[in-house]
Amino acid sequence: MCDELTDADNARLFGKVSRREFTGMTGAAALTAMLPAPANAKPLKGRDITIKTPDGVAQAYFVAPDKGKHPAVLVWPDIGGLRPSFRKMGERLAQSGYAVLTVNQFYRSAPLPIVKEGETWSQPEIRAKLMEWRKLLTADAVMRDAVAFAAFLDKQPEVNTKRGMGTTGYCMGGPMVMQTAAAVPGRIRAGASFHGGGLATDRPDSPHLLVPKMKASFLFAVAENDDQRNPNEKETLRKAFADAGLPAEIEVYAGAMHGWCPPDSPAYNQVQAEKAWGRLLALFGKALA
Repeated sequence: MCDELTDADNARLFGKVSRREFTGMTGAAALTAMLPAPANAKPLKGRDITIKTPDGVAQAYFVAPDKGKHPAVLVWPDIGGLRPSFRKMGERLAQSGYAVLTVNQFYRSAPLPIVKEGETWSQPEIRAKLMEWRKLLTADAVMRDAVAFAAFLDKQPEVNTKRGMGTTGYCMGGPMVMQTAAAVPGRIRAGASFHGGGLATDRPDSPHLLVPKMKASFLFAVAENDDQRNPNEKETLRKAFADAGLPAEIEVYAGAMHGWCPPDSPAYNQVQAEKAWGRLLALFGKALA
């Protein structure tokens, strides 16, 4: 996954664009162009908020259509954390009729912004810092957070609590999606992991071991190079979900490299990212109805 990429991976990905070009990609105008609004997009209202958890106070961004009640979605960002690209992705999802909470999963260690302008998580000093912060995000810690975040969502007037809740995660957020579905099985009805890593390991806290506790349908959009490194992971996931009697769409996206979904990623693949986004909407449209 993203916190396990080698130096060669980083060089290949970040070598595609200059530092100036990469920094410029994070501008609001560029992100908006990369993420077109859906047809019949709903007007939005968004706000920065804080949420009390058992471990502290987390910053987050909440956005929803400006009228009515809608299914809730909890978003776990990649290792770069909550930043403009993930705000835009949350807004795009909200335009399709969802109440979306995107969180700073590193709140125990640092406030926003996690990676400052002009920095990338591939820089050795930034990477070292993030890896230390990552150690605090144990399965138990994430599950405590998930309970708190879900409870926050259900208190918002924009959320329709009679409909199921969804959750998405990117890179390191993939396992967090599975941990969320196990921590709040009474609410989570759909989960989606995009280029997630560490989903099925030989560790006793492997996310795939949590599948029997879930009641959610899942989407796993797998990067081609992640699958090449660990081709057995998808088969372990398939078996875990089949044994639990839960639907799971698991697909390797040809030509898509790790990190291909966020529009500010040097690995961004617009064609395959749009395909994955379409599959997400299809999942939510069915599972959160």
